[in-house]
Parts: sequence; structure tokens; C-alpha cells
Amino acid sequence: MTTAPLPNDRTGEPRYAVVTGSDSGIGKAVAVALAGGRVDVGLTFHEDADGAERTAQQVRDAGARCAVRRLDLTDLPAAAVVVDELADELGGVDVLVNCAGTGTRQKAMDMSFETWREVLSVDLDGAFLCSQRAAKHMIAARRGGRIINITSVHEHLPRIGAAPYCAAKAGLGALTKVLALELSEHGITVNSVAPGEISTPMTGQEDVDPREQPRPGVPLGRPGHAEEVAAVVAFLAAPASGYVTGASFVVDGGMSLMGPQASQLLTDENWRQP
Repeated sequence: MTTAPLPNDRTGEPRYAVVTGSDSGIGKAVAVALAGGRVDVGLTFHEDADGAERTAQQVRDAGARCAVRRLDLTDLPAAAVVVDELADELGGVDVLVNCAGTGTRQKAMDMSFETWREVLSVDLDGAFLCSQRAAKHMIAARRGGRIINITSVHEHLPRIGAAPYCAAKAGLGALTKVLALELSEHGITVNSVAPGEISTPMTGQEDVDPREQPRPGVPLGRPGHAEEVAAVVAFLAAPASGYVTGASFVVDGGMSLMGPQASQLLTDENWRQP
């Protein structure tokens, strides 16, 4: 059995990370945060090659090496070989952050099976296969490791118009716990980070200051910033989190605490629309 390094064990610091979906938003912030901690980073993008290069430049500016690959998680299982390619170029993989994702705004009864399967493929199948590939490298290296899955508050709570997204994120949350059990003997921890509304391109808020976006229904009164999610990921990637595994860290400004309170304030049935 390989035990995870203790917090004061400098040899346990990660050296190489792979962050999927890191051309923008949370993935970009995570890659830059890890680079700031002297971690070389492998980036992936689906369509935005320019965005990936901008992230890569920020990683290099932070003093870390960087490798970039296109990753199409609708082309599975073949696409997952990108994890191997990045590990080979960097020299290994100590941390995998599964951040690539997609979603819908359509009720389940109106949804095609193709749409359902595409979201499940990207958000759940892709994370499974990338985790499997990265874990094999970690086991072979015998240094322990970290797998961090970016889920959503919808890992825990449903939303109308997001059936496959919620199903995938809930499934990824359960997969996180199974992998935490199965990989613990190798000193590999597996956790999820579950953001609420974050000011990113995915929520239509690219280059927006979340402090200027009032959200009266959120206890902290605003959306989150991608860097606030990245800070939690950076903690989970560090030796200081070595005794944390199988956990889900909700980063939502208190949104998920508002269920009963919010429901009592509704004055119409517009919530039934996606």
C-alpha cells in the first residue's frame, strides 16, 4: 500500500497536472493557479484553440511548462489517449482535473436521445476514461496522486431543463467516491468540487466582474469568480489535503442552502421553464 505524503513532506508536492477544458472559465483559472504553485500543466481544449493558447501563455508567465492538446470527449474511448500524450510530454501526471463539460436547457420530454448521450459522454464517460488513464500513470509512478472532478451544485440538486447534466454530475459525484475507495491503496485521493453560478463563458458572463452582478437569492449576493473555484482545487492538489478523499466541496456562495427559503418567496410558476 502506498500512503499519501504528509503536509510537511516536500517530496509529495505535485509536479505535473492535466486540466481538461482549460481554454476558458474554471479550467483556465485552475491551470493558472496550479502553475503558480510550480506545477507544469497539460491543457486541453475542444474548439477554442486561441483560448487554449492564451491559457498556455499565462501558465508560462507563471513560470511553469505547458503542453496543449485538442480533446473531443464525444469521440470516446479514443480521445482519452490525450491524457497519455500529455503525461508523456510533461514527464508524468500527479494531478488530473476533469473540468471539460457541456449542458442543455431543454426539458427531458423534448430531448432527443442523441442530446442526452452527448452530455453524458462528455460530462461522465469522458471523466471516467481520463481518470482511468491518469490513475494508471500515478500507480506506475508510485508517488500517489490527485484526481479532482469539477461537478456542480447539480451533483446534489436538480434543475429543470438540465436532465442529462444533472444525471452526469450526480453520477460523477458517485464515481468520485468509488474511485476514492479503489485508489486509496495507491495513495491517490479523489474529490469533487461543485460550483454554483460562476462568472464564466458557460454562464454567459465572460469577462464580467461577479461583484457587479447582484443575486438577491444567493446568501453572498453575487455569482462566484472562477479563481474562487480554482483556489479550492489548488488546495485539493496540494500535500496539505492528503487526508481528504471522497468528499464534495460545494463552492456556491450559499445558494444550495436556500431551498426552503427561496420556495416560500415564489409568486408565480415561471420556475417550471428551463
